[in-house]
Amino acid sequence: METVGDIMTRSVLAVRPETPLKEVARLLVERRISGLPVVDDAGRVLGVVSEADLLVKEQDPEALPRRPLARIFGDSAETRRLLAKAEARTAGDAMTAPAITIDAGQSVHAAAALMIGRKVNRLPVIADGRLVGIVTRADIVRTFVRTDEELAEAIRGEVLHRALWVDLSKVTVEVADGVATIRGEVERRATVAMVERMVEMVPGVVGVTVHLAWSIDDQAFEAPAPDYFSPKGPS
Repeated sequence: METVGDIMTRSVLAVRPETPLKEVARLLVERRISGLPVVDDAGRVLGVVSEADLLVKEQDPEALPRRPLARIFGDSAETRRLLAKAEARTAGDAMTAPAITIDAGQSVHAAAALMIGRKVNRLPVIADGRLVGIVTRADIVRTFVRTDEELAEAIRGEVLHRALWVDLSKVTVEVADGVATIRGEVERRATVAMVERMVEMVPGVVGVTVHLAWSIDDQAFEAPAPDYFSPKGPS
């Protein structure tokens, strides 16, 4: 199964907490990127400084949202965070922390879900706790431009053969416009559901149809769940 490490950009640019914001702005403009990871001496990701963080400095501090009776009870945590960014001089002062990161071994599907759930456009990629790359929404979108033939080969090799150990001589895989159809026979009934779930997670696959027979109904041997609501209780 394709992982974040397979599609990430490895030559990732990062800054240190003490990097001046003027230098951060220069890098963002020259490299045409919208954000930079902030790392410590060991390469651990401390946060991310982005265009949005720099834009806060252009705001009038007096125009920042203040809650009622702020002079009595103090500002909200969000207002205090924005005020600190407005006064920032370095990447460490302005960055958003903690950083939302993803492990290089995670699936592309997991990266997409994290980006959508956390509403971010990029994810620093880590391995053993250290920065090894960065993955963006554009990187994920590019996985959807694979041809039907490339998708079929990925399904056969990555899912059926390596992940599920299915005998490829007993199945066929066809992909048309991103919709995969798997036909044939597998050994166990439980494998059928696993095939459908895992093929759906292959980047670029937009739909799955499974027509698989099985020779062993392993689900038939599962013990029935005890009926705790029966007057007699579980047997």
